[in-house]
Amino acid sequence: MERVTALYERHAMAGARMAPFAGYIMPISYPTGIIAEHNAVRTAAGLFDISHMGLILAEGRGALTYLRWLLCNDMAGLAQNGVRYSPILNESGGVIDDALVACLGANLYAIIVNASNIESDFTWMKRHRFGDTALYDISRDVAILAVQGPRAAAIMSVLADPDELPKRYYTFSPWISVAEVAAFVSRTGYTGEDGFEIFVHKPCVTQVWDALMDISGDFGMIPCGLGARDTLRLEAAMPLYGHEMTDSITPLEAGMGRFVTMDRGKGDFIGRAALEAKGKPERRRVGLRMTGRGIAREGCAVYSGDKQIGYVTSGTRLPSMGYAGALALVDTRHRAEGTELEVDIRGRRVTAQVVKLPFYSRSRETDKSSKITYEPSGYTLPHAQLHNYII
Repeated sequence: MERVTALYERHAMAGARMAPFAGYIMPISYPTGIIAEHNAVRTAAGLFDISHMGLILAEGRGALTYLRWLLCNDMAGLAQNGVRYSPILNESGGVIDDALVACLGANLYAIIVNASNIESDFTWMKRHRFGDTALYDISRDVAILAVQGPRAAAIMSVLADPDELPKRYYTFSPWISVAEVAAFVSRTGYTGEDGFEIFVHKPCVTQVWDALMDISGDFGMIPCGLGARDTLRLEAAMPLYGHEMTDSITPLEAGMGRFVTMDRGKGDFIGRAALEAKGKPERRRVGLRMTGRGIAREGCAVYSGDKQIGYVTSGTRLPSMGYAGALALVDTRHRAEGTELEVDIRGRRVTAQVVKLPFYSRSRETDKSSKITYEPSGYTLPHAQLHNYII
């Protein structure tokens, strides 16, 4: 039976179109529609309920050593108040999920995972746990909101002290006040825009949502559903578990090699031997711009001449770009930018061209802000506050 988030009544009152997703009944879109929601995030801001996401804590003197074994990206050097992305691999080198890891303090890490994989991820983590490391799944005690878009910082500065908000992408501020609610705020997102994700104790989330909605009109912010979240992430070429990442697709095939630390300084990790044995990938993720009429969807076959050389993993019309686009997994011999291919859409071949990813990106100046080094803040997290949420 599907669950609902603490904001279900707010979504229903706003006329959201609701549907099952990852074990929850979630808003897919509001009366404004997916395109309007997408455009609001690109030009102003959007507010998302992402409380279906999972949150797992790893704590103990062995937590870092354990995470270096569990994840293919190296967590060594992740400073306090820093965030780092990593796929989670199986022994065959396939991706069973991807995660954001936040360093909350000495020997304490938060791992944010996908909603559909919370239970399987937690089971996997416990199965591979070793040393002095405790794991806690606190997903049902925490609610998460996302404020995304170029006006996100201005919006957050109304409800929180601007000096306390995280200044750099992939960093966070622990336990600051947002709308008079204690919150963990990260400067992260899944839209290709600047933005913040706000973690609060579940009973408090309506207070934060209402406060954000009260000021939304001043900034052009509107509530957004999962439909817009998907079009936004696709334009930004952000991979989605179950599409660009599966247990049979390696992160190297998915074009995520920069998140795999293969140097010997990291040491062993789950899936490393399999990646080494597979060698150079024979297929890779590419971006396709549909030059013929039609929208490529997941599973559509991709052809070069009469030979199938891959398949579409995600596809739709890209609102910001004005054309239909897709991500596809294809033979590496056909991945060069400008390569002309065809996609089978319901038995009809439609022309497409390989293009550079991402389809959409923020300005070069804004992108520079994500290329940073992390320095410790000297802040010590009061563990007792966090442990109040542990079940």
